[in-house]
Amino acid sequence: MTVSKPRVIKDFEKLENKIQEQIKLVYPEGFSQHLITFTNKDGLLVSALPFETDEKYYLVRMTTQQAEDIISDDDDYDDDGTLKDESRSIYEDKYAELDYIAENLEDNAADDDDDDDADDDDDDDDDI
Repeated sequence: MTVSKPRVIKDFEKLENKIQEQIKLVYPEGFSQHLITFTNKDGLLVSALPFETDEKYYLVRMTTQQAEDIISDDDDYDDDGTLKDESRSIYEDKYAELDYIAENLEDNAADDDDDDDADDDDDDDDDI
């Protein structure tokens, strides 16, 4: 039997600071392109950013415009909407012991490596 995690629906500003920092590590390129939509208990369509910890599944309620505003107003992000290396390093050191953060950092690194490999393998199709 699988036990499901409690779902927490909250606005970004109302989250604990440590959860906000962890979300920044998971979404270093910003939030707006990762929003999902769901129907709330009142039957209204809501957009939110999904974020999962070991204990909870968060749906961080925000519109696309709010997501963009959060990033543009946050000093941890540069003018291009990317988490600054200094901030990333601080948060990685702070939360690296959390399995769900460590797994996500590995996934992000693998995604970056996949992009590099795709450029290098253009002439290798005949070997398959």
